Amino acid sequence: MRGFLASSVGVVCTAALALPSALGTAHARADHADRAALRGGTQSLPLLPPDRELPLDRGMAAPGADRQLAARDVSPFSLVGAVWNDASADLPGRVQVRTRAARTGAWSAWRDLRAYEDDAPDPAPGASGGASDAGAGHPHGGTAPLWVGDSDGVQARVRAARPTGAVPAGLPAGLRLELVNPGAAPAPPPAHPTPAQPAHPHPTAVAHWHAHPHPTAAAQPRQEPRPTGAAVSPAARPATPTPTPRPSGSAQLPAGQAETGAVRHTAPRPRIITRAGWGADETIRESGYVYSKTVKVAFVHHTVTGNSYTCAQVPSVLRSIYRYHVQSMGWRDYGYNFTVDKCGNIYEGRAGGVAKAVLGAHTLGFNENSMGIAVLGTYSTKDPSAKAMKALSRLAAWKLGLFNRNPRGTTHLVSGGGNRYEKGTRVKLRVISGHRDGFATECPGERLYRKLGSVRSTAARLQGR
Repeated sequence: MRGFLASSVGVVCTAALALPSALGTAHARADHADRAALRGGTQSLPLLPPDRELPLDRGMAAPGADRQLAARDVSPFSLVGAVWNDASADLPGRVQVRTRAARTGAWSAWRDLRAYEDDAPDPAPGASGGASDAGAGHPHGGTAPLWVGDSDGVQARVRAARPTGAVPAGLPAGLRLELVNPGAAPAPPPAHPTPAQPAHPHPTAVAHWHAHPHPTAAAQPRQEPRPTGAAVSPAARPATPTPTPRPSGSAQLPAGQAETGAVRHTAPRPRIITRAGWGADETIRESGYVYSKTVKVAFVHHTVTGNSYTCAQVPSVLRSIYRYHVQSMGWRDYGYNFTVDKCGNIYEGRAGGVAKAVLGAHTLGFNENSMGIAVLGTYSTKDPSAKAMKALSRLAAWKLGLFNRNPRGTTHLVSGGGNRYEKGTRVKLRVISGHRDGFATECPGERLYRKLGSVRSTAARLQGR
């Protein structure tokens, strides 16, 4: 991989077309690379010790770095993250990247890639012996991905932690950089789709370029309205959502919802943009769905992907995160059940039905009987938008109402194991909790976490409590 240039399309592509002339072969490969870029894909570049790398450009050296990737040209990408082989291995060090904007040619400042910690699937059956996300492949360790926009150059450096008086900590094996191209959104499905075909399981190995065809129209769910924002015309905006009818008996309730009282509290269903709406390629995820028995807690996260995205870019951001979760991290599907953007749009995340208790990969040890809602962005020092908070409240009110959960209330979950609660511990949690309530992490960011009290009050009011 030394001296790898992603612009050398013969190396990047997974296959080449056999033509009688060398010129014809080169043209065919270039065309194949262009089509692969339109479909989306991932470039996987190893992070090597400095003595095995190419010299860094003058003025951009990283003295003492234990792993690095020299500044280089690469095929277009928009999201970057770092992964390693063993999901249970920690990253005792700091990963930083610089990227070059494709439009201007300007290099960014160095930016940190933060470890994902427990945004992950449960590796074994749930604490109560129920549903599990295990067996969906070979999950890897990794950082949260960073959205950088259209880019065609990259440089990276990693420095291992150096405790006072101790030797530097060892870095995990297989440390590599993943550059994700979200690809173009597929065409909307026809008005009368043919019977759905089964989705293909995702590959278990990370290739230099993972390119996949668009899913068939039949494999896509119903198209919902496009996201709001400056890029959407007034004609494309959806009508006011229809309130969810109050169920009159348990037969009308979602599976797993218990009868906990005579009075049921529901809220109107908000507008939710489906996976087809943001262009999810259904051929790359694991086939089938995994469910919990119920939904007792909504864990709120931030994606730590940065705040520089626009409303119009969100579908591309989601396609990038989805591809990173499945093909780079080795998860069965997109990790979060829902995602909310700063423009107030709500997106379906993991497949399986927005009204059902779909098992996600968002809070290790507490994925069972919960749902994960990620606010797109980084909110450690920046406040989330009022639109995002309103959408988060409406979503929580509706989904928790389906399972008759009081957004102001508390409940209990049994830990499947983590850095805050041992496996088997019965933990009291708020019905709307922050990620940090179940795991020792700063997620969902201090500025977002402070606003969860308001989210609980608003969601309860929307339920008529």
